[in-house]
Amino acid sequence: MARAIMQCNGVRLLLVVDAAGLCSGIINARELLGGRRITQAMQRFDIPRQEVTVGMVLTPYRDLRTLSLSYLDVLTVGDLVEALMAFGDQHLLITDHDQHQQKHIRGVVSASDVGRALSMDLRQQLPEARNFIDICRVILGREL
Repeated sequence: MARAIMQCNGVRLLLVVDAAGLCSGIINARELLGGRRITQAMQRFDIPRQEVTVGMVLTPYRDLRTLSLSYLDVLTVGDLVEALMAFGDQHLLITDHDQHQQKHIRGVVSASDVGRALSMDLRQQLPEARNFIDICRVILGREL
């Protein structure tokens, strides 16, 4: 169903919210189309692919890379491209804090949108694994 929602709306990322309306994470099209997380969930829960839920494969909110809205205001486009490449993510959440210091999502920057605006394919330049732990997860399907 998540993939169908993405296709109908022409997006490659969905925010996943809990019953209280708080962001619990994100799911991207790459993971839904055959990413390692689906395979890991199938193995971990011993279930067929069609029984894997978004909750099993989402990237938890606590693991997401974010940029503050105030920082985004002063970034150049080149700085933004460097940030996307440094983080290695296809999407960056833009956040700010309210008067009670609660963090709120204000938007999403997409590498493909930035690349299109610059006539570049940033997706090909972004690495899948950003560190040794990520490489182990890709190769072993788990951390060491």
